[in-house]
Amino acid sequence: MSDPTFFPAPKPATIAEICGWTGATCADESALATVVRGVGPLDTAGRGEVTFLDNKKYVPQLATTHASACLIAERFAKDLPEGVVALITRDPYAAFATVVGRFYPAALRLEGSHGGEAGIAPGAHVHPTARLEPGVTVEPGAVIGARAEIGSGTVIGANAVIGHDVRIGRNGYVGPSATLIHCLIGNRVVIHSGVRVGQDGFGFAMGPSGHKKVPQIGRVVIQDDVEIGANTTIDRGANRDTVIGEGTKIDNLVQIGHNVEIGRHCVIVSYVGISGSTKLGDFVVLAGQVGVAGHLTIGSGAQIGARAGVMNDVPAGARWVGAPAKPFREAAREVAALARLAARPGGVPEE
Repeated sequence: MSDPTFFPAPKPATIAEICGWTGATCADESALATVVRGVGPLDTAGRGEVTFLDNKKYVPQLATTHASACLIAERFAKDLPEGVVALITRDPYAAFATVVGRFYPAALRLEGSHGGEAGIAPGAHVHPTARLEPGVTVEPGAVIGARAEIGSGTVIGANAVIGHDVRIGRNGYVGPSATLIHCLIGNRVVIHSGVRVGQDGFGFAMGPSGHKKVPQIGRVVIQDDVEIGANTTIDRGANRDTVIGEGTKIDNLVQIGHNVEIGRHCVIVSYVGISGSTKLGDFVVLAGQVGVAGHLTIGSGAQIGARAGVMNDVPAGARWVGAPAKPFREAAREVAALARLAARPGGVPEE
């Protein structure tokens, strides 16, 4: 499956080793010595590869897979064809991620666009007052501003700009052409290409004679183990900090306004927009294209469905959908009622 140009062929492993990595149970102990040489998706995996089934939508593909082994929930194992070894696990997707990481460790190391060794590349500019720990990589064209501090093991990609006084922790990654200003970044933070962090928030005092710019004097604080997708923008605070909590994962093309506070381990999918001064608790999920108005609170564990427009506070643990967003059951009842009305003789009256 993998192109050896970018990810070298993995070292083969036995099914017994895979079970050891993942905690899976092999349904056929006589197959423990079988050698696996790679991974593949369910429909194209061949002999010598391991695949997985995580979504029941793809159960029909089990009958035609040619993989040597499949990470799978116990209830679906009976559907595997003869010759495919069932590796029983409660979380096939997480187990598959573990296997891929073992086979292709380079895919977990964000080494920058040129794959070079640690050090400052020719063509990079590092201000003499900046402090870089040993083991930092600065690629060609990158600019490190005055008094910036960067921890060991961190990669600064080509043409990235790290502003004055910015702090970046250890073992992080800043992708090519990203821009980081007015921010404090924790350890093991991944910031992909084209991300903008710390620019002005959208703050104006509106008036009949024009709109007066409000100086934005806060920062952006990004805690440990956050990942931020390509071309996402995170505005600095107006009069307090914009905060991204530990372990939160943000997709590409997300806009986060000034003074927003995002809790720990949230998941924010592409095209989401969060207006200023809104607060998210821990483990909140915002699906694709969700829009959130400003000065709201979304409680811990809440889930907001794709393309929802959130105009009111959301309780902890709630599931809301729609525009304007509302509790899932309420929205489902409304849709069902409309369907019943449309099915009546004469249907819905035309205008």
